[in-house]
Amino acid sequence: MAKRSSPQRKVPGGSASQCKQALDKVDRDLVRLLNEHARLAEQWARSRSEEGGLLHDPQAEQSLLQQVVESNRGPLSERCVRAVFRELISGTRTLLKPLRVAYLGPTYSYSHLAAIERFGSSAELVPVATIAAVFEELNRAQVNFGIVPIENSTDGRIVDTLGMFTRLPVRICGEVQLRIHHFLLGKGERGDVLEVYSKPQALSQCREWVAKHLPQARTIEMTSTAAAAQLAAERPGAAAIASLQAGVNYGLTVLADNIEDNKNNITRFAVIGDHEGRRTGRDKTAAMFEIQHTPGSLADAMTVFKRNRINLTWIESFPMPNTESEYLFFVEMEGHHSDAKIKRALAALQRKTERLEILGSYAKSSPVE
Repeated sequence: MAKRSSPQRKVPGGSASQCKQALDKVDRDLVRLLNEHARLAEQWARSRSEEGGLLHDPQAEQSLLQQVVESNRGPLSERCVRAVFRELISGTRTLLKPLRVAYLGPTYSYSHLAAIERFGSSAELVPVATIAAVFEELNRAQVNFGIVPIENSTDGRIVDTLGMFTRLPVRICGEVQLRIHHFLLGKGERGDVLEVYSKPQALSQCREWVAKHLPQARTIEMTSTAAAAQLAAERPGAAAIASLQAGVNYGLTVLADNIEDNKNNITRFAVIGDHEGRRTGRDKTAAMFEIQHTPGSLADAMTVFKRNRINLTWIESFPMPNTESEYLFFVEMEGHHSDAKIKRALAALQRKTERLEILGSYAKSSPVE
């Protein structure tokens, strides 16, 4: 989308010392304004809470961030402005109450990067060993939110995440779409690599590149990309497929960058919590249902969405726990569960299913780097 031109502040001319004096003044003004923003945002959140709203409202924060990014006219990039204001929002949030967020660790995994993207570095980001542990930490009220991978543009659904929705009563209250760029990281030269470590999804997403450029290397699955980077730092002849940030953290050299086979490689993460997302007008609703194991029962359920002119953005089936051949269905649709046509459709779907659970409504997001 083209950006509208707008008057730019004139950069002062003159000597280096004059430019430095002007820069120092801008910096002082900037610090003052940042703190003024923090005080006003804190007051806004407390007033909102007193009026029955949420003290921590991730949706309001994302709306504010989007407005700021859209107002940017450069020369700073959208990514830079987003990062600055994300950290400002994160720091302001700590003035109200420290926020704990569980994610699939260790640090510098892609889930960690998604957690930073949504909650900033000032939140207390809590790494756990499994996706199930993220849900369990939230269910036990040990954290305020969790963030879990739910879908990848190359590999599709994340089964562990969908399965946990059948076990614990948590809500989806947001999403993060992260563009995933994989890096081959190691200590030596690329020609010395005999083993490539990463988590199964990352290996799958780079399968063609590895086969072409490292035909002699053996691929070995790990629990996370960050754990793979740590191992590559310790073992001669080993390399990892992981994020650039993981490579920096473990002192690794970039042997090859952007090695993902699909250059539009996106992983979608669900933000899970215990509250509903407010209606924004650009929402999605996720639901899970069980139907009778009889001919035509799925077709009958799907006609509900056609009849109410609802667009489904995602549908998945996955086996029900402790059964031989029965399935649960996960669907995501455009609209908020409070919209009239969504209400009608869900009421009709309830009559055609054995079990129906609304997993949450949340604002649509755009992919970010």
